[in-house]
Amino acid sequence: MQKSVRYGLLGCGMMGQEHLRNIALIEGAEVVAITEPDEQMRQRCTALVPNVRFFDSLEAMLASNLVDALVITTPNYQHADQLLQLFEQTKLPILVEKPVVSDLSQVAKVRQAAANHPAPVWVAMEYRYMPPVAQFRKQILSGDIGPLKMLNIREHRFPFLEKVQDWNRFNEKSGGTLVEKCCHFFDLMRLLTQSEVTRVYASTGQDNNHLDETYDGKTPDIIDNAYVIVDFNSGQRACLDLNMFAEGSRYQEEICAIGPQAKIECFVPGPGRFWPEKTLGPAPIPKVVLSPRHPKGPIEADIPVDETLLEAGDHNGSTYYQHLGFFNAITQGSPVDVSVEDGLKAVVIGLAAQHSAQTGQAVTLQDDGFSF
Repeated sequence: MQKSVRYGLLGCGMMGQEHLRNIALIEGAEVVAITEPDEQMRQRCTALVPNVRFFDSLEAMLASNLVDALVITTPNYQHADQLLQLFEQTKLPILVEKPVVSDLSQVAKVRQAAANHPAPVWVAMEYRYMPPVAQFRKQILSGDIGPLKMLNIREHRFPFLEKVQDWNRFNEKSGGTLVEKCCHFFDLMRLLTQSEVTRVYASTGQDNNHLDETYDGKTPDIIDNAYVIVDFNSGQRACLDLNMFAEGSRYQEEICAIGPQAKIECFVPGPGRFWPEKTLGPAPIPKVVLSPRHPKGPIEADIPVDETLLEAGDHNGSTYYQHLGFFNAITQGSPVDVSVEDGLKAVVIGLAAQHSAQTGQAVTLQDDGFSF
């Protein structure tokens, strides 16, 4: 069995650097090659991996035969084309950042090509691996609330951060907020209900963020708040409550699942670097709270996260656990947790939600969730 993995990264901006820091925590894992056109990002990456080799193109990186696996952390609009190129030119394992595609027209092409790829392909869905979310899921699957009937995911957070060339300010390049940001939550909905989405209804707004910004004479068009109702073929229902100008919240994500026996809640703080400890005190600790109907009263459990993992990124330690799973899939043949089909379905839900908001109509998903 393979014991070490040499990684090549496509793109190394803010999220790519989080991947660098977390790969470095895994014994036997090493990033040896990067393609990144932005000089400032190259300098930041060099500070994290001094011996890395930079390439001007994907073709040159592949021709070097330096890498055993690839990680795609480029802007959203590049993911699908790069995946299709890799499926055609290499048999290497691939981890691709979400969203796996950003347009409905790309779904069938990527799905078909991925089905023929001989190595693991893993879609980065970090929220699955946050320790409090993992514990929350474990208790739901163990039957602590009985059969899950209703699910609510609330994210009240900070606006989109600055990215290279500000690609995340426009729907055309990001896929839109409900794809770029919220495919995570639609993935969690499918994971927790263990069911497929049949219908989506959304109401959205662009009420505060980026309205005073212009790029080449254009004002950003991404939304900054939304309600999304999601129906499943099991009869279960879920709701997303998103606000991106609420960074003062104690917890960034609050997830609630209700069954006939109990309610269970998961509380996840935002990135520690945005918490002003001098004025607000120590950052809040993630927790899971179970509230049984009989006897009444909540049972609280703190879910602390290793400080080393918190310092390695903005996703509550999850990027490390995700990479550990990908590393084990390569070296031990372990199953891929988040398949291309999972990634595609999460994107389609987001695209359907955005279409619903634009038309004012509920959208029915078709082809087992791959189109609408």
